[in-house]
Amino acid sequence: MAAPARPSLGVITKRYVPAALIFVAGIALWELFVVVFGIKGFLLPRPSRIATTFVAEFTVVVPAGWFTMREAMGGFVMGSVFGVLIALTTARWTVVKDGLMPFAIAVNATPIIALAPIMNNWFGITNPMAKMSIVAVIVFFPVMINMVRGLTEVESRQIELMQSYASTPRELLLKVRVPNALPYLFSALKVGTTLSVIAAIVSEYFGGSRDALGIYISQQASLFHFAEAWAAILVASFSGIVFYLLVSLVERAVMPWHSSIRNVAGT
Repeated sequence: MAAPARPSLGVITKRYVPAALIFVAGIALWELFVVVFGIKGFLLPRPSRIATTFVAEFTVVVPAGWFTMREAMGGFVMGSVFGVLIALTTARWTVVKDGLMPFAIAVNATPIIALAPIMNNWFGITNPMAKMSIVAVIVFFPVMINMVRGLTEVESRQIELMQSYASTPRELLLKVRVPNALPYLFSALKVGTTLSVIAAIVSEYFGGSRDALGIYISQQASLFHFAEAWAAILVASFSGIVFYLLVSLVERAVMPWHSSIRNVAGT
C-alpha cells in the first residue's frame, strides 16, 4: 500500500498559520493586559518576564521537566499496555467485560489527590514508581474504553466475509478487529499524553524528589516567585506538546491508510 503524500506548502499554511497567529495575538494581549491594568507580578507575570525567567532558570527547570517526563512516560506506557491487554480480554469474553467495567469506572472516578498519598505510602514518597502508578491509573481507563469500542464495533459484513473464508478467531482479531481498533486506540493515546503530564505534576505536589517539576512549581509558588513557577509551567506545556506530537508521528507510521492521515496530508 502506497504511503500518503507529503502535505503541500498550502496545506501546511492553511493548517498551522492561523493557530500560530492566534497564539502570538494571545501572548501580545496578555502582555498588554498586564501593563494597561497594572496587574502585580505576583498575581500574573508578563509573558516577557516569564521568558526572561525561563532563560535564567533554564538549567534548573529543563532537567526538572525531563525528570517529570520520565515519570509521565513510564506511567503512560504502563497504563497503555495494561489497558490494551484488558481490552483484548474483555472483547474476547463478555463475562470478563461485565465484571471489569464497573471496577474500571470506579478507578477512573478516583481523583489524583486521593491516589497520591496512597501510592506514596506504597512505594515511597521519592520513588518514581509512585508517580508512574498514578499516571498509569489515569491513562488506563480511556485506553481500555476506546480499545474495547474499536474491537467490538466492527461491521457485521466484515466478520461474515472473514467467516466465509473459514478464518480462525485469531485471524479475525488480527486482520479485522485490531485494524478497526487502531484509530480508537490512538485517539485515546493522544488524550493520554496530556493526562499523563498533568497526573505526574499534580502527584508531585504531595511530595517527591526535589528534582521534580511539580516540587519546583509548588516551592516557587509558596515563595511568591510566580515568574519562576510560570517558567516551569512553560516547560510542562512544551513537554506535553512534544509528547503528543511523538504519538501522532507513531500514528502516521502505523496506520498511513486511515482517512484522517490522508486528510492531513491533503490527499
